[in-house]
Amino acid sequence: MPGKKIVLFGFAFLVLLSSYTKLHAQDKRYIPIGRSKLKDTVIAAPADTAYEKDIFDAISSIFTKAKPKKTVDSITSKPVISILPAVGYTLQTALAATISGNIAFRTGPKARISTITVNPAYTQKKQVIIPLQSNIWTKDDKYTFIGDLRFYKYPQSSFGLGSKSDIANENPLVYSFVRINETALRNVDGDFFVGLGYIFDDRWNMSEKGQLNGRVSDYERYGPVTRAISTGLTFNTLFDSRDNSINPSKGFYSSVTYRDNFRFLGSTAPWRSLIIDVRKYYRFPASSDNILAFWSYDWLVLNGRPAYLDLPATGNDLNFTTGRGYIQGRFRGAQMIYLESEYRFKITSNGLLGGVVFVNGQSFSAAPGTGLQAAQPGYGPGLRIKLNKVSKTNIAIDYGFGKQGSKGLFINVGEVF
Repeated sequence: MPGKKIVLFGFAFLVLLSSYTKLHAQDKRYIPIGRSKLKDTVIAAPADTAYEKDIFDAISSIFTKAKPKKTVDSITSKPVISILPAVGYTLQTALAATISGNIAFRTGPKARISTITVNPAYTQKKQVIIPLQSNIWTKDDKYTFIGDLRFYKYPQSSFGLGSKSDIANENPLVYSFVRINETALRNVDGDFFVGLGYIFDDRWNMSEKGQLNGRVSDYERYGPVTRAISTGLTFNTLFDSRDNSINPSKGFYSSVTYRDNFRFLGSTAPWRSLIIDVRKYYRFPASSDNILAFWSYDWLVLNGRPAYLDLPATGNDLNFTTGRGYIQGRFRGAQMIYLESEYRFKITSNGLLGGVVFVNGQSFSAAPGTGLQAAQPGYGPGLRIKLNKVSKTNIAIDYGFGKQGSKGLFINVGEVF
């Protein structure tokens, strides 16, 4: 529908170009230019959406007459394919154009929905970003297979090690990156799964421009290399009782990933890490649609000495969303402790517009063997625009503040956590 596409394209660029500050969007979170045919990645019952409106309803009401309500499509074993152009923006990429592709299907009549997504992007800075992710469920939901494949030709600035690092120590780094990560999880009981995975990370052509203030960088002190391979096994547990993985209104999520990198598998150096990801959602007040959400994300190097770019860092979680208020890679170190809370509320009764307020804190150590440093806070307000009322997907527009004058606009498709 050309009219819808033109209007949404204009809306996306209005958001991007009207900002008087630096814009921080997260990788893989692009604003689609048009409406996807895939309506039920996580299906809401028709009754739940009868009085709700999303951005396409609002646009359609301007240009078309009201039409009878259609029933919600359902996903079957026949794949449903969605391909959309999209736009995004990050400090590292500037403007980025992408083709967002999604395939959804069920392996059985009552199975959870399996998805395969790919978002190849080419940026204003002539960068190439190709992520491909999959989540395949067996017909009885006994097993799930999770895949994460990536290729980046992707520069990123570093500011030194530890959460006391100074923003004046900016050091532009350049590297290419490939990841192959496959995990198989088996249902043990109810919403609890355990599994085993294999991960291969390869960074090459790594180099630094050097700190812009002319001082010796932590990257140089840590031990620069031109190539680093980290490959090994992961041991995983997962508990997920959320009612909607895109926009939860209740439930609990917990994921633990233990990673062991082995030299005999090809790792440049052996090292072990642990990631603990915990999230909880409450209706508050209980009789309302407002949500009080909590998130803890702890990423710890247990032993060994990973390459500099393998160390935990701000915004380097799976969905690149930790640390609103700071640029990706702002803090880096061997240990990362992260806490965040967000309050989500409706602005309009039809759900088209909503708002959030959030606060977070992150603490990092410096090199392996050092202690955690002072926690750095982030906070701010946000606006939510309903992109798809069936899957409850929002366009999330947040303005975050941090220390040392750090601030900026953050745009995602979907909630931050």
